[in-house]
Amino acid sequence: MSDLAAQPVKQKTEHLPPFPLNQWYVAALSRELKDEPVARMMLGNPIVLFRNADGEVAALEDRCCHRALPLSCGTLEPDGLRCGYHGMLYNSQGQCTEIPGQEKIPRRARVKAYPVKEQDDIVWIWFGEDANEPPAFEPPRYSPHRSDQYFFDGGVFHYQAPYQLIHDNLLDLSHLGYVHLKTIGGNAKVHMNAQMDVSSDEKSVHVVRHMLDSEPPPTYTAAYPFKGRVDRWQEIEFHISHLRIWTGAVDAGSEPIDNPSRGGFHMRGFHGITPETETTSHYFWTIASNPTENQEEVMKKVVDQTAYTFEEDKEVIEAQYRNMIDFPGEPMIDIHVDAAPNRARRIIEHLRTRSGK
Repeated sequence: MSDLAAQPVKQKTEHLPPFPLNQWYVAALSRELKDEPVARMMLGNPIVLFRNADGEVAALEDRCCHRALPLSCGTLEPDGLRCGYHGMLYNSQGQCTEIPGQEKIPRRARVKAYPVKEQDDIVWIWFGEDANEPPAFEPPRYSPHRSDQYFFDGGVFHYQAPYQLIHDNLLDLSHLGYVHLKTIGGNAKVHMNAQMDVSSDEKSVHVVRHMLDSEPPPTYTAAYPFKGRVDRWQEIEFHISHLRIWTGAVDAGSEPIDNPSRGGFHMRGFHGITPETETTSHYFWTIASNPTENQEEVMKKVVDQTAYTFEEDKEVIEAQYRNMIDFPGEPMIDIHVDAAPNRARRIIEHLRTRSGK
């Protein structure tokens, strides 16, 4: 009797979407889209991104409706994206506007177009349950990319690992003292015992960590003229499609580090985490900082060391996932640093479940 009663629940669960829908996800950094189409699988959907003649970004399913060649194999022209097989031309709305050698264009000669919006040097794409419904809200703004206070740069990583493992990593910065000794790490015991406050609502998680009177890590001393020991902060905001991490330090005892207008050395990280499939991910990152002197040289150090840091994270996370595959079903225990990652996972599961209703 209990087995029969469980069957409908199991069947319903199997039909839930693997990712939260009705959300904006990061599709690209603005600088990636130049004079060639960019192919990218996102949430299991093959998509081609390109700019039209006016510089506006478009996103279409990456498939010609004639013989299914990926449109990303084609070429950009002033009037749209031309398929590289038989030359059918598509506009930003996915409509075929020209078939070489044929005057009449069938009404069905079109492909799916996705809502996209470019702002603050980030390209966002909307994935909704109903393809005919417009986005329910605007994508988030990111003010550090528009601030005169900061310089920024960034890049893109591809992960052979599920996207939520990247969330776990970014929400738990206690690992810095073990994984990132040469850059942003610092004393491992200080990280593990840092004062930490975790709060959340139905869509986000907020983490604040303070490490007072500590030794500055190598990246900090290379970028800022600290006098000695520092008061250090880490503030993390988790959202469904991205995280914002504000880290930095001031000279120990010089000013409160809970002051929103605090001085010192700042690193503001943007982390767009977009699932490619259920087992692979895209990671779009930028780092904004406030060098006070030798700005170009210092900023290059910050960006280079940040990229090196993320390469270390990538190595750890992909090795972690390979071992999870090699040890299927083995239980994993939680410790005190897992409070924020666990809250984020509950939020995603709730929204994923709600998307299937």
